[in-house]
Amino acid sequence: MAYDDDSERLPAAVKILVAGGFGVGKTTFIGAVSEIEPLRTEELITAASIGTDSLVGIEDKTTTTVAFDFGRITIDPQHVLYLFGTPGQDRFWFLWDELSSGALGAVVLVDTRRLEACFSAVDFFESRGIRFVVAVNEFDGSFRYEPAEVKSALQLKPHVRVVRCDARDTRSATLALVDLVEHLLSPLSLNPA
Repeated sequence: MAYDDDSERLPAAVKILVAGGFGVGKTTFIGAVSEIEPLRTEELITAASIGTDSLVGIEDKTTTTVAFDFGRITIDPQHVLYLFGTPGQDRFWFLWDELSSGALGAVVLVDTRRLEACFSAVDFFESRGIRFVVAVNEFDGSFRYEPAEVKSALQLKPHVRVVRCDARDTRSATLALVDLVEHLLSPLSLNPA
């Protein structure tokens, strides 16, 4: 679409956060959906993190995001989603306030084997009025819970959607983003009870 002076209209940029606890798959999720090579700020986990970062349940993890991940996905010529992945460790939470500035919504990734790791992310978005969906990242070998069971365990408000996804799979992760966009456009999500 062009303006009256024949110049091209720039697409509307929509900022979305991909958040959750340490090791839930945020970097993988962004890598799966981004149409550009994602910007990653991953560093090796070193002995310095012993006693600071719990690797319980994710013992094979060797890297960690120390600032944020960034990716982009074009919805159509008028809309582009800019994805910002948050760091998961408590010691990097000071970045969340900056990253959330201007965000229209968030995907909160959850690992049901370590459900307690997502409570802080849910609280963060609820307290700031940022709309979000919870995406259960179905890791290999983990028990499969129904979305209603996860919603109950997290004591989510009725308007918060819970979806399943595989953060490694482009189609699955994209469907979680589609669900978020639909949630953002829903009149109910604009005036939650």
